[in-house]
Amino acid sequence: MSMLSGKAAGHDLFVYGSLQDPHVVNVLLNRVPDHSSAVLSGFHRFKIKNRLYPTILPDSTGKVTGKCLYWLRVLCVLKGITDDERKLLDDFEDVEYDRKAVEVVLTDTSEKLQVGTYVWRNKDDPDLYGEWDFEEWKLHDREAFLTATKKFMEERKLPEAKTRIDTFKTFFKQDDTEDGKPLHS
Repeated sequence: MSMLSGKAAGHDLFVYGSLQDPHVVNVLLNRVPDHSSAVLSGFHRFKIKNRLYPTILPDSTGKVTGKCLYWLRVLCVLKGITDDERKLLDDFEDVEYDRKAVEVVLTDTSEKLQVGTYVWRNKDDPDLYGEWDFEEWKLHDREAFLTATKKFMEERKLPEAKTRIDTFKTFFKQDDTEDGKPLHS
């Protein structure tokens, strides 16, 4: 195992939403880890009403593809995540998600790999619908999401830091609007 940030590296994480964007990952981790393309079978990626990020839930017929094309700014399996980085990502995903072990298939080698991923806790959530689209997110929501993520990282430095959910609720009109647009830019 290599050493990064004073902690052993070695956790791999399948990402399928906003964490596919290297800009978001860099804001959170202050680096972009090595990465690979992969497919996660048995899950569906949903939109969430009034949220700029998706989730996944088990679905026996579903498949979530993560195309890892750095030149196109898309990541999918982040490799070598340190313990500290994993804790930070757990905090970022907050109480809405559980980190679960899953098996993905790397698209370049067909190798099966055990990785972590974040799965929505509320499997009966009425706000889940459709299929979340990364390209649509990049066009319409990425800049606001990046700004809110930077705010989350600033909040973490405070003695009484807000959770990601509280930070995003402050930044976005999630409670009183249908489109979840930012309060300010």
